[in-house]
Amino acid sequence: MSQICASMAGTVWKVLVQAGDEVKAGQEVVILESMKMEVPITAEADGVVHEIKAESGSFVGEGDILIELK
Repeated sequence: MSQICASMAGTVWKVLVQAGDEVKAGQEVVILESMKMEVPITAEADGVVHEIKAESGSFVGEGDILIELK
């Protein structure tokens, strides 16, 4: 199981995937808003979304787990 983590602190603006979705390496999965910029978070590996740990509007810190892949 792999994890997709926040690369910086910010507010989750949009979650682009749902549990059960297949993702490919490099695919954008979450958009964070930080310092008035939209920052895309991408999957580092192929996988299937097992669990989404962050929801739109929530604040996350750098390194927080956003999505778990299996």
